Amino acid sequence: MESLGPLELFRAGGWVMYPLAAVSLLSVAICFERAAFWLRHREVATIRLIDRVVRHARTGDWSGAGARAEVDRTVLGRFARSMIRDEEPGWRARPHISGADAAQAIESVRSATERFSATLSAIITAAPMLGILGTVTGIISSFRLLGSEGPISDPVSVAGGIAEALITTAFGLIVALVTLFPYTIFRARADRCLARLEAFGESLIAIADEQRGAADTPGGPSARSPAP
Repeated sequence: MESLGPLELFRAGGWVMYPLAAVSLLSVAICFERAAFWLRHREVATIRLIDRVVRHARTGDWSGAGARAEVDRTVLGRFARSMIRDEEPGWRARPHISGADAAQAIESVRSATERFSATLSAIITAAPMLGILGTVTGIISSFRLLGSEGPISDPVSVAGGIAEALITTAFGLIVALVTLFPYTIFRARADRCLARLEAFGESLIAIADEQRGAADTPGGPSARSPAP
């Protein structure tokens, strides 16, 4: 039996192949965009930036920590800037960072890390369903042909409907599987990135609280000399 080429297979699949093709192109475009995003957010560079910011903060050099975060264009830099800047007057010497600040900073970068996750998840669900829809329409075409023409001695006449049923199912499953693996990787990277940012925020809060406590103790850096 002569094998069909890609174009013939596409045509044999019927009208359902068109939305499946659109869904597959959307999946490929999103996967390329997410891959480029995570290539810019390499874990080694992220850990290095966290280490530098924390090192400046531990020495009380919050302006240096802010400068390190200012030059970074990744979500980590945006998170660090949200945590460090816009504090109360004198924040460079006595920073005040709360858990609410950390939660707000996390939410400010969540959309960037989880971008298109819902779309990829919908594609994984919709592609097999579209394939099943093609299966149903193909079987309906075959039964309609059998019902209108009575007994058929040549099975080739119903092969078109059967081909439509099988091709759309296979193509829908392929689209779902090809999308599933990148989606799993991107989802894991996003979860790991947000968890690292939460730990980073807790470190900055602990450092700030420790320095505030040291400054408020008698004889600390902020202690005023008694009035004469």
